[in-house]
Amino acid sequence: MSDRGTSDGDGAIDLARYQDPLIIQQVLHTARTIAIVGLSANELRASYFVGYYLKRHGYRVIPVNPRESEILGEKSYPSLLDIPEKVDVVDVFRAPAALPEIARQAVAIHAGALWCQFGVINAEGAQIAEDGGLVVIMDRCLKIEHARYVGRMHWLGFNTTRVTSVRSGLQ
Repeated sequence: MSDRGTSDGDGAIDLARYQDPLIIQQVLHTARTIAIVGLSANELRASYFVGYYLKRHGYRVIPVNPRESEILGEKSYPSLLDIPEKVDVVDVFRAPAALPEIARQAVAIHAGALWCQFGVINAEGAQIAEDGGLVVIMDRCLKIEHARYVGRMHWLGFNTTRVTSVRSGLQ
């Protein structure tokens, strides 16, 4: 049986243990400051949209991108180690191979959680973060999970606050 953050015999990671709905909700409801590693200044990139969404929903977003000086009206830092304030969640939009170093930095700044976006899967990085006391969420989108658990979506899709059986369009 594989342990959280380790690979089983065929090299696959047990992702289910990194996707516990109760832990995800706890992180979402307690976090206030989110550092987004790999946040792009390009409005068409997923990282930009996630950062924009999180800012609109009251989170303090701190860009971490050494190629940019400012993103979303916020100063961008070259690394997590350069951020001068407390970070609750480190959200990662980088290649999986970069995760171990990002996890080391997240532990060094005493972040509360390491959140790895879709496809950012690395057992070594997860283990480093867990060993350092961080909660790890992997292969989940922070924006989608926020929308799911904080009221912007429900089990049928977007929460319009209307209950209707009326069909629109062609029938």
